[in-house]
Amino acid sequence: MKKRAAEIVLGCFLLLGVYLLSQEGARLVFQSMEARTTVIVDAGHGGKDPGKVSADGVLEKDLNLQIALKLEQHLEKEGIRVVMTRREDVMLCEEDSDNRKVQDMENRRDIIEKSGASCVISIHQNSYPETSVSGPQVFYYENSRKGRELAEILQETLILRLQPDKTREARGNASYYMLKKISIPTVIVECGFLTCPQEAQKLGEESYQEQIAAAVCEGVVRYLKK
Repeated sequence: MKKRAAEIVLGCFLLLGVYLLSQEGARLVFQSMEARTTVIVDAGHGGKDPGKVSADGVLEKDLNLQIALKLEQHLEKEGIRVVMTRREDVMLCEEDSDNRKVQDMENRRDIIEKSGASCVISIHQNSYPETSVSGPQVFYYENSRKGRELAEILQETLILRLQPDKTREARGNASYYMLKKISIPTVIVECGFLTCPQEAQKLGEESYQEQIAAAVCEGVVRYLKK
């Protein structure tokens, strides 16, 4: 009887140990997931806000989302947690809002500020009166040291991987809402110029969008490792 009782007690202790280990394991896994670096990917415009429109009728909002979704996939392959501001062709506002654009921007800001992200990548397409102007360009808030660092790394990787006909430099800005109103290091990646017919055509090609997404992902990873 004493031997049997001892076996039962020992069994209970073993079960308790397994339980505690499983609880600790779950806690460590949870902490590991929580500790994963988070990056916001913001697809500019959407819904009734088309953004810029190419001569052939290509809408910026569509290209932004296509590239943003590809960027999400690349970042996740690197083990980075991604939060998207939008996944569909929508504005982040109420239909009956008096100023849908303002509400849309404010809602994007709220998503970003609550995310705990390390940085924000806002995907856009550029335009200019002269159709010969082309090439990707990254903007950052001019008073943000980290924003500038991220922008310069991204500009470098975009030039290296895309080999554009015309190279541009990362540029500081103090007026863009997404740059000046967000506390997290934020950059606007203008992937190319929709007003340049040749570049607009390339931007609509899935293979080129993949190149852009891969280049931006590489730059983000370099920035995070620093």
